[in-house]
Parts: sequence; C-alpha cells; structure tokens
Amino acid sequence: MDFVRKEKYDINDLIEIVKKLRAPDGCPWDKVQTHETIRKDFIEEVYEAVEAIDEKDAEHLREELGDVLFQVVFHSVIETEKNNFEFADIVDEVSKKMIIRHPHVFGSVVADTTEQVLSNWDAIKMKTHSQTSVSEAMESVSKTLPSLMRAEKLVKKSARGGVICTDRDEAFERVSEKLEQLRNTDGEDPASIEKAMGEFLFSAASLSSLLKTDSERSLYNACDEHIARFRQYEAAAAEKGIDIQDSDTKVTNQLWKEYSK
Repeated sequence: MDFVRKEKYDINDLIEIVKKLRAPDGCPWDKVQTHETIRKDFIEEVYEAVEAIDEKDAEHLREELGDVLFQVVFHSVIETEKNNFEFADIVDEVSKKMIIRHPHVFGSVVADTTEQVLSNWDAIKMKTHSQTSVSEAMESVSKTLPSLMRAEKLVKKSARGGVICTDRDEAFERVSEKLEQLRNTDGEDPASIEKAMGEFLFSAASLSSLLKTDSERSLYNACDEHIARFRQYEAAAAEKGIDIQDSDTKVTNQLWKEYSK
C-alpha cells in the first residue's frame, strides 16, 4: 500500500493510515490488536479529552479529540477487515439518527424548551430501539458508565414510570435512612456492608438529581478539594517536623482534622 505524505490530511487519509498500520507489512503492534485489547485505550482517550474540556484548553482538546477519533477509526477498520461495516456506514447511521431524533429541527414537531427536546429524544429513542417498557430503557443504560453517572440516569428514567421524589425533606430522609442502615450493618458480613453502601450511594445520587446537581461532577470536585486540603496538611506536618508516613496515627489524625473540615 503506497502512502503519500501531505501538507494537510483529511478523514479519508486517517482511515488509510490505520489500514496501513494494520497491513501485513505494517506496525507489529497495531496489526495484532482487537476490539478487546484496545478497549481500555478507548476509555482512557475519552477521559483525557474530558480532562482537556475541564482545563478549557483548546489546543489540548484538539489533540485529545484526535486521539478519540483515531480510536473510532481503528475500531471501524477492524470491522471493515471482517466485512461487517466501514467508517462511512458509521457516519451514515449517526447522521440518520440525529435527523430522526431532532424532528423539531428537521421536521414539523414543536419543541421550544430543552425539557421538550429531552422528552422527545427519550420517546424517539425508546421507539427506535423497540423498547416497550421503562425497565427496558433502564437496562439499555450502559453498565460501563461510572456508577454515580449510571445511577443518575436510572433515576431520571424511573421518573418516566412515575417513580419520582419531588419533596426535598423526603429525599433527605431517604438518604438518612440508608445511612442508618449502613451504620447498623454487621461488621462481620462484607456482603451486607457492600449492599447497604450501594443503597446509600444510590439514594445520594437520587438526591443529587432532585437538587439538580451532577453527582459525578460533585464527587470529581470533592476529589480535587481533598488533594488541595491534603497538600496543606502535608505542608503543616512538615513545618512541625512530623513525618506523615512514619508517625503515630493519633498525631496525624489530629492534625488532619484541622484541614478536613
């Protein structure tokens, strides 16, 4: 396969580059990869693109979106080799999907608010996926999503079936009940603790949905705040001559309490 270097490449060039990498005389690593072996790479590239979004760094985002696109093309080429579909089929299918799911733009349906748009989207999605029940729609939510994100999606889909809490006090009470159940679990039974912890976290995700916050984003920010507080704690310990990796736990815990509030 001949390859011509260019000043500027397009999507068709990228497809040919991946095909060359996968060719018998191509890259020893690329040509032996499968969907399964690069599954983790796909996930990592998407997360790196999200990180670039959070950083509001356009140059970094451009690079990471390129890496994500490379993964999409790579997977499509694997399927092309199996004579299942080509990249053009992916583009065609998603284009048709977007047209169908936006009848307020490409048709005569009226949707003046984001709520109406999302309601139409869910209804059309259920119809095109031949889903006849809310539980089927819930089962279609990807299990590989971060669990807090998946929980919030399930809560929102439950609302379509009439299961929705609109009372703040009731929602807070639900979280308190689940926390109390967790507190009373048998310390000798890890399975019971895990089950109770899961129910507590799900109730927290449900509360987050009611409060119109993003639980995944909330925990993301809390992680960053924890690192910042820990850095302050670490600096304070150093000033006091305390080695936090080799000190009495009571001493470090007492110092940490000053920064963990």
